[in-house]
Amino acid sequence: MSKPHWRPAHAFDLPAISAIAARIHPGLPERPEVFAEKMRLYPDGCRVLVTDDAIAGYGFSHPWKQHRIPPLDAFIAQLPDDADCLYVHDVAVLPDFRGGVLRAYIADIEQLARASGIATLALVSVYATRPLWQRLGFRPVTTEADLRAKLASYGEGATYMLRDLTAA
Repeated sequence: MSKPHWRPAHAFDLPAISAIAARIHPGLPERPEVFAEKMRLYPDGCRVLVTDDAIAGYGFSHPWKQHRIPPLDAFIAQLPDDADCLYVHDVAVLPDFRGGVLRAYIADIEQLARASGIATLALVSVYATRPLWQRLGFRPVTTEADLRAKLASYGEGATYMLRDLTAA
């Protein structure tokens, strides 16, 4: 069995990505068309975790604005010209393949951000994963009322988090 590794995501990966999303995020569904749009807008941030001949996970990131959360299952149409963070929209890995692979994806995204002149990573932690993200250098951020309202759509305990790449 080959060691799981990340590679760029392609349109033909969408059925596998959607199947993993449905399994990992049943309460936060997103249409394949929404994933496809992210792949079109920012292919460099879209990766799949490959093990032998199967896909065991995916990660989607794109340039965005800090303290703003793209709505779930919605088209974003275009990326902001004045992006000040790389937003980790979603990373999902099947349970049997967890352990170190998230760190590898975030390292890739960090390099991508630095190459783009972006000094911050942002994400919304869901399903009590906050401690995991904190181990990867993200910190919870106090949110304004309008951001808290958007966070609510991500479920109870959702936390907006940032990672400053200049401090790393």
